Amino acid sequence: MSAPSLLIDEGSRLKAIGLMCAAIAFFALLDTSAKYLVTVAAAPLFQAVWVRFLAHIALNAAIFGPRTFVQSLRTRHIGLQILRGGFLFASTALNFAALQYLQLDQSVTIFFLTPFLVAVLAGPLLGEWIGWRRLLAVLVGFSGVILVLRPGFGGVHWAVIYSFAATLSYAFYTLLTRYLARYDASAVTQVYSPLVGAVAMAPLGLSVWTWPDLTTWLLMLSTGLYGGIGHYLLILAYRRAPAPVLAPFTYVSLIFQAVLGYLIFSDIPSGWTIAGGTVIIASGLYLLHREHIMVKADGPATASLSADLRN
Repeated sequence: MSAPSLLIDEGSRLKAIGLMCAAIAFFALLDTSAKYLVTVAAAPLFQAVWVRFLAHIALNAAIFGPRTFVQSLRTRHIGLQILRGGFLFASTALNFAALQYLQLDQSVTIFFLTPFLVAVLAGPLLGEWIGWRRLLAVLVGFSGVILVLRPGFGGVHWAVIYSFAATLSYAFYTLLTRYLARYDASAVTQVYSPLVGAVAMAPLGLSVWTWPDLTTWLLMLSTGLYGGIGHYLLILAYRRAPAPVLAPFTYVSLIFQAVLGYLIFSDIPSGWTIAGGTVIIASGLYLLHREHIMVKADGPATASLSADLRN
């Protein structure tokens, strides 16, 4: 099914980039709180994930009010909204699991694969095809992840599998966010974001429930707050600019995560992580550069996107 085209002007792009960076800052706070919960506070993983989604729903209800919240359940693509929520749930749960073992900077560096996966998958799914130069940048970006992981050197924890799976899930979540922005209002997509996770985690969350102290309660609730605000900003960003333009700005997360990791957990990024992160960021910025060149050469029409995602 083809979607209507979206013409993106320069002003909208700049606003979208600002929204994207703000969203990434909230996600960094979410990851930091999640790591503290499952390591220092020793909160059960399933309980922490469940409360994160419940708090996200509560935030949505508080922001929109009961009437608007219920009205926002009306969507033109219920199946895709549920699927998108499922990808967010999978990404969140897997990321929480990875953070039990990995440093924040390690986890986020693997997460930097997201824009490359988005760039590759946006062609067949959204019609946002990339040329050979950007494809080469994708391959270079993957080599940066190889630097971080150093396969064969025994320096990486097996939990990177969780991070890889979380990253792939988040790439699909990102693509569906962009697609659904053409059909549903931001409030609709925001309301649906945490519902799948809350329902899916209810049995597991209840099965391991332990009554937390006040600090743990506040941390668990804060993950929903950070996630809710971050994802709402993300939705607004993707209504203003194409996925390949915004995806490279996830790299500012490395700065946030490294600083928070050092301040809260005394974690210092390794030389391999810094080297690999530098390669990945350089490749991502090249993707942005190529997008800018294409827009200048062909005009705003190049920003119009024809979707090829089937229901």
